[in-house]
Amino acid sequence: MKTGLWIVIGLWLVSPVWAADAPRGAPPQFFDAVLGSLPDEIAAAKKSGQMGVMVMFEAEDCAWCEKMKAGVLSQPTIQDYFHKHFRLLVMDINGDAAVTDFSGKSVRQRDFAFKHDRLGATPVFSFFDLNGQVMTRYVGGTQDAEEFRRLGEYVVSGQWKSVKFSDYQRERSAGSR
Repeated sequence: MKTGLWIVIGLWLVSPVWAADAPRGAPPQFFDAVLGSLPDEIAAAKKSGQMGVMVMFEAEDCAWCEKMKAGVLSQPTIQDYFHKHFRLLVMDINGDAAVTDFSGKSVRQRDFAFKHDRLGATPVFSFFDLNGQVMTRYVGGTQDAEEFRRLGEYVVSGQWKSVKFSDYQRERSAGSR
């Protein structure tokens, strides 16, 4: 009897159903390899049929950043959805690494973060269209993967043009009950 139980447990552990739901990890699976040039990132998004670039601005020792990476960005359904629609980048709001901004100017990551979002708190998720214009941004971590997916759907659907995310989120949450 004990041998049979261990066989069942062993089969369950290697089951593709279980593996499909297992977190993949955030870096590097969630974020794309950074080209160092935002115009090149836009070009890569266009070539891939994506609608833009999403940048996660983070800071060292940011507990919410780590929570998002471990609990949300590591989820396979989140990774698949966001990779389908966006180039996914991460930038340090205190970083000295150079990046070419949307105008073609070389700037430090922290200068880019301050110029575009005047960031103080992290994480911040900024969504840029194929012209390098900010579509929307979300400050802080989401409560869970479902809320983060709704944020992506909010941008992809174009609702960001006419509705605040909090209203969109409330409507979608009420509809799923």
